[in-house]
Amino acid sequence: MVARFASLVATLVLVAPPVVYAEDPALQAQSVISEQIRALMRDDAEKAYSYASPDIRMMYPDENAFLTMVQKNYEAVYHAGNYAFGRSKLVGGGEMVFQEVMITGPGGKDWTAIYEMRLMDDGSYKVNGVRMMKNSTSTGI
Repeated sequence: MVARFASLVATLVLVAPPVVYAEDPALQAQSVISEQIRALMRDDAEKAYSYASPDIRMMYPDENAFLTMVQKNYEAVYHAGNYAFGRSKLVGGGEMVFQEVMITGPGGKDWTAIYEMRLMDDGSYKVNGVRMMKNSTSTGI
């Protein structure tokens, strides 16, 4: 009986379809944020711009205008020392993700950035805005 049960279990394992899990929206958003920060740290305007949402691209129609805006308004992100992800908040099941990012910027100053990430039709996330708070602590979204 035990052998028969073991044989049945082995058969089910071999013929059962694999379980597929959807990727966590917060992890997807964090990956995009990390890639954009790394691109900015390398002055790779084209790559950093590729993570911007269509709404941001309408405001900054090319990568040079985008990079200039980041340099002027988001120096802590542009020259990020260390950064770590804090809390995430999903809206509408993941159509939008708010992601907290703690950043050590130039001069060792601490910042909290709240990224607004939008889910695109192709399933990717794009940065739709960033709110920066100087010398902030993690108080939630």
